[in-house]
Amino acid sequence: MTAVFSHGRLRLYLLKLLDDGPKHGYELIRLLEERFLGLYAPSAGTIYPRLQRLEAEGLVTHTAAGGRKVYEITDAGRAELRQRADELSTLENDIGAAVEDLSALAGEIRTEVRGSVRDLKRELREVARQTRQSGWTASATTRPAHSGGPARPDESPLLADFDQRLAAFTVEVGALVRARRLSDNQLRTAIRLLDGALEGLRRLLR
Repeated sequence: MTAVFSHGRLRLYLLKLLDDGPKHGYELIRLLEERFLGLYAPSAGTIYPRLQRLEAEGLVTHTAAGGRKVYEITDAGRAELRQRADELSTLENDIGAAVEDLSALAGEIRTEVRGSVRDLKRELREVARQTRQSGWTASATTRPAHSGGPARPDESPLLADFDQRLAAFTVEVGALVRARRLSDNQLRTAIRLLDGALEGLRRLLR
């Protein structure tokens, strides 16, 4: 979200959120994450230094409550909001557009991942069926060659096809991501989606 919050715009949005009522730092992070539908959340290292600068400028103040600093906008902070009302309106529009772009990108990646996961599940089930038919057990595959046990059978053609599909999936997703020139936050979203697909496969193979 670097472009959306460039040139001091995050500072302005923090003032807007605090104008709705006092909040501690993690509440502000959560509200920003909700505004971006969970597709972006600023780090504590992004939020707290800005709050400290706002406080140093007299635009916010804080009190300690339950071991946390609760920040509250001052009259000077409200005055800045009034002076920058047009800029805040433009920022809201830009955030809405960014959320739409992120949602569309997430949808594209989910579609790619779901389709690939379905193919992987189908291939894995077929490999498992072929393995059961051949009588190839885990003990046979790990037995040392000098033990006189049965040799490992030739690799299933389906397993080779699985490897090819997995490699093609990696190339295609990589090309999709690079072609869009994604921001760091969009890349983090893509990584979370891939992690979700991997976790689905882990559950399938348990």
